[in-house]
Amino acid sequence: QVQLVESGGGSVQAGGSLRLSCAASGFIFSNYFMRWVRQPPGKAEEWVATISNDGSKTFYDDSVEGRFTISRDNGKNIMYLQMNSLKSEDTALYYCARGLMEPLRGPGTQVAVVS
Repeated sequence: QVQLVESGGGSVQAGGSLRLSCAASGFIFSNYFMRWVRQPPGKAEEWVATISNDGSKTFYDDSVEGRFTISRDNGKNIMYLQMNSLKSEDTALYYCARGLMEPLRGPGTQVAVVS
């Protein structure tokens, strides 16, 4: 069945780095734009970044531009989010999602940035 599974979250000091992964299965991964979204504690979901189906185009929210890098490996059906210079406001549950607006997403991976 169609499935997305995130991994790589954890607790990190402010200024540190993490790399999130999203393993996709059950659909033709290379046919879809993919995105990362996040939900900070007690807040609404936020869009983080989007990548085109072939990886040639990437888009970022202003809050992460220059610090986060979205990428994908279509041969492995995996999408990544490299997060550098992490801030406390990056603390959230991070989800990968299929397409530009589709609701399909994984269970999420928790990122906690501590000062």
